[in-house]
Amino acid sequence: MDPWLNHSTMLAQEAWINRYRKQLVRSISPRFLEEIICYLWRLDFLTAEEASRAQEARSLPEQVRVVVDVLAGKGSCASQSLQTFIETTNSQLYLHITVYEPVVQKHLESLQSYYGNGLDTGPLQRLTNLLLVEGLTDIQQKEHDILQIEATKGLRSVSKSISLEKLFLPLSKLSIPPRISVTIGVAGIGKSTLVKLFVYTWAKGEINRDIIFVLPLTFRELNTYEKLSAERLICLAFPHIAEPNCISAGAARTLLILDGLDEFKTPLDFSNTVVCTDPKKEIQVDNLITNIIRGNLLQEASVWVTSRPTAASQIPGGLVDRMTEIRGFRAAEMKDFLDQMFLDNRDLSSQVLHHIRANRSSHILCTVPGFCWIYGSSIGYYLKNSTNQSQETTVVPRTLSEIYSYYFKMALSSDWPEKPREKLRIEQAVNNSKKIVGSLGRLAFYGLLKKKYVFYEQDMKAYGIDLVLLQSSLCSRLLLKEETPSFTAYCFSHLTIQEFLAAIYYYTAAKRAIFDLFTESGMSWPKLGFLNHFKSAVQRSLQAEDRQLDVFVRFLSGLLSPHVNKLLSGWLLVKDEHNSFRNQAISFLQGCLNTNYVISLRTVNTMHCLYEIQHMEIAKAVEEAMKNESLAGMLTPVNCSALAYLLQVSDVCVEETNLSSCLTYNVCKSLLPQLLFCQNLRLDNNQFKDNVMELLGSMLSVKDCQIQKLSLAENQISNKGAKALARSLMVNRSLTVLDLRSNSIGPTGAKALADALKKNQVLLSLNLQHNVIKEDGATFLAEALLTNHRLTTLHLQKNAIGAHGARKIAEALKQNCSLKELTLQSNSISSTGVTALTLGLCANKGLISLNLRENSISKEGGPAIARALRTNSTLRKLDLAANLLYDEGGKAIALAMKENQALTSLHLQWNFIQAKAATALAQALQSNSSLATLDLQENAIGDEGIAALSTALKVNTTLSDLHLQVASVGATGAQALAEALMVNKSLQILDLRGNSIGVVGAKAMANALKVNRSLRRLNLQENSLGMDGAICIATALKGNHGLTYVNLQGNRIGQSGAKMISDAIRTNSPDCVVDV
Repeated sequence: MDPWLNHSTMLAQEAWINRYRKQLVRSISPRFLEEIICYLWRLDFLTAEEASRAQEARSLPEQVRVVVDVLAGKGSCASQSLQTFIETTNSQLYLHITVYEPVVQKHLESLQSYYGNGLDTGPLQRLTNLLLVEGLTDIQQKEHDILQIEATKGLRSVSKSISLEKLFLPLSKLSIPPRISVTIGVAGIGKSTLVKLFVYTWAKGEINRDIIFVLPLTFRELNTYEKLSAERLICLAFPHIAEPNCISAGAARTLLILDGLDEFKTPLDFSNTVVCTDPKKEIQVDNLITNIIRGNLLQEASVWVTSRPTAASQIPGGLVDRMTEIRGFRAAEMKDFLDQMFLDNRDLSSQVLHHIRANRSSHILCTVPGFCWIYGSSIGYYLKNSTNQSQETTVVPRTLSEIYSYYFKMALSSDWPEKPREKLRIEQAVNNSKKIVGSLGRLAFYGLLKKKYVFYEQDMKAYGIDLVLLQSSLCSRLLLKEETPSFTAYCFSHLTIQEFLAAIYYYTAAKRAIFDLFTESGMSWPKLGFLNHFKSAVQRSLQAEDRQLDVFVRFLSGLLSPHVNKLLSGWLLVKDEHNSFRNQAISFLQGCLNTNYVISLRTVNTMHCLYEIQHMEIAKAVEEAMKNESLAGMLTPVNCSALAYLLQVSDVCVEETNLSSCLTYNVCKSLLPQLLFCQNLRLDNNQFKDNVMELLGSMLSVKDCQIQKLSLAENQISNKGAKALARSLMVNRSLTVLDLRSNSIGPTGAKALADALKKNQVLLSLNLQHNVIKEDGATFLAEALLTNHRLTTLHLQKNAIGAHGARKIAEALKQNCSLKELTLQSNSISSTGVTALTLGLCANKGLISLNLRENSISKEGGPAIARALRTNSTLRKLDLAANLLYDEGGKAIALAMKENQALTSLHLQWNFIQAKAATALAQALQSNSSLATLDLQENAIGDEGIAALSTALKVNTTLSDLHLQVASVGATGAQALAEALMVNKSLQILDLRGNSIGVVGAKAMANALKVNRSLRRLNLQENSLGMDGAICIATALKGNHGLTYVNLQGNRIGQSGAKMISDAIRTNSPDCVVDV
């Protein structure tokens, strides 16, 4: 070969790595960089030290730069190896580096400039993690954004999230990247900001390096075209490209972003899509979008659509590969947002936050940044102005209408957070404002009817809006203007601003309109008088399928409120004019509530209208009954509507929604849409039968369900009802606690629940106490425990499971490690059953609490229990109360406690234990360092047993609770205990109720109390102390600073003595509570 040619080839290869250095640094992804390093290391072009240096670099671009620099210094072979490896293993990336990157560079620069303008990425951490959802819920598909937030309380029962950088990556090694991704969010949540953040971050090369082309478009822009081809669409988003075929043919991975589907002028009709596969053919824009989403065009491109939830329902779920949702503010984020709003006044920011948190509805809505801005601005304006005015002229804004009235008043008076106060005369301001609001109000109203949220210059002209007026400061505060080389678009600064303006227009026009205002042409039956127009608006809202008039009607009702009239009179309203219509409007709204127990979110919205108009008598009466738990018998259809409303907004329902002893089948059925979102729901003692379980089962099965705790105790649920609930548990993903105690569930019902537990991986606690599941039911549940690894608490007391049922559960315990608490009280399991259970305990590594009280366990069961205690190291609480252990069983358990260092609570009350077993337990306590609670009440251990326990207390340092009620303790035993208390520093609770320590014992205890500092609660009830003994105790408290409770009842002190003792204790120890 010619040496000159060979030298030229070497120079060309060396030049390749230098020529494309910038593209390599920008384009190589983390995963591919790892492959490159491994490949070059195997060929000895990278040493282990060089590879390590590259991997330790701070950022990905720096890591790539280290590798490129090392290779550039190692000659042509190293450069050629990298070139060949990229060309053969990732041809798309090679094409991008060598051909597309120069073209893309201009595009990147323009994207960074456009999308980075005004984008402060600091406060946008919330947008870097999206909720990963499985599709739209029913409420998202049907309801207005505000109703969605209110009904769901701003929460979504979603456990998975996905970071922005992984949004278009496979979820696992076995899956593929999504082709169609949809991100939903209510108005004002930050969808367009999310798109800006993504594009800007991608353009800087920080995320998704595998995507070669990102083509961002908005539906606002697409609205300006009637027809487009796929290639022309590409050119709109990527004007620097000369040959769009490289994208349409799928030569490089491309992401097409379509932002704001809810603003598209034409609904997408996937059922009637005219198929088009030619990327050069121009077709209707809506048809073009449906063909792209279906994959008929740009098949290889990924598509990302953002939308409000209701509009997103246009896209069939089967076409969506990944759906995400933007979450609202958390508490800290809301505070930071308000701090940014009031940067120069942190005190005002704190006051605004306090007002928002004081109103539950406001707080929920303010999780959305758009609402938070409006609320924050309004309350800030109120707070700044209320100091200069009397309380009579200022109103604390609580309703939506009041908040938006303050917002408009702030805008109208030119007191705006971002701009200095304009020096206009008030008269000019009022006249100009009325003209602007009137013009924009008509545009807002008819835009709302047509579901039109974006307006263009031709729309403005069509509604007679002077474009010069749009330059005014007021317009700039209510409208957002977007200017591009190809179009100018306007939208209201938030959907609710459009709705409030529409309500003001309708309110003003309705006072003089002759024809129905909902018919824009004016051709309709005559409709005279404001009330007729008001009724028409409410009826249309109740009948409309899309629910988009609900908030408009709230605002319309709010304009009849005395507070709103006071705020806007002289500006937009005439003073006191609402008095002519208010009472009749209230009567009409109340009439809409007589729905014969058919309650929907529409009915709830009517209650919201009454709240806006400031008529809350019905709701207040029902709320008071809820507080007093006296709803029984008063749930008429109207009161049910009020209850449904309160379930959303009342503070009474925050911790727990208690609807026990007041519901019927019809009422429960009517409230289902609202019960769906009660996180902690109690429906006890409602005499519910199986038909109600069918209703509740259907409720628990829907995706919207947010119920986490459900109590159905003391009803009349049988096997059929249990089966209905079990079916719902197969699919439910929110319920963690289910309480079915005191019903009539038998073995077949237990089997259905057990089958559900085999699949359900959410439920943590199941209470079946006092049913009739018997041995077979216990067997079915035991089988479920073999495969269920989620349930932690199982209550089966009073179910007649017998020894056989106990044996089956014992077998399950040998394998199950998730169950932490098991209650088998009152099941007649006997010593046979307990022997099997203890064998299970020997192998079990998870159970923490076991309740075996009232099970006829005889003294023969003691050794079996002892064997388990010697082996098991996880059990913390063991309840063996009310059995038949006697001294023999008690001694066996006591000997085991010398070795056991895990058990913290042991209950042996009512077991016929006497002094011998007590002495054995005392000996165990001298070496045991784990037991904190020991209950020996109702056992005749006598002074001898007490003396032994007292000796142990002198050396024991862990026992904190000792229960010795009715334990045959006399004066001698009390004296022994008193001596121990002078030394012991761990005992906090001592219960000696129902013994006979007498005056002598009381004096001894009194002396001990003067020294002891650890005891917190002392019960000496019914101990024959008499007046002298009680006085001794009372006097002793003067020197005791630890005791917080003393019970001296039943000691024949008398009323006068009780008062004297009580006064003495309050004087000597004011922090101590005394029962005398």
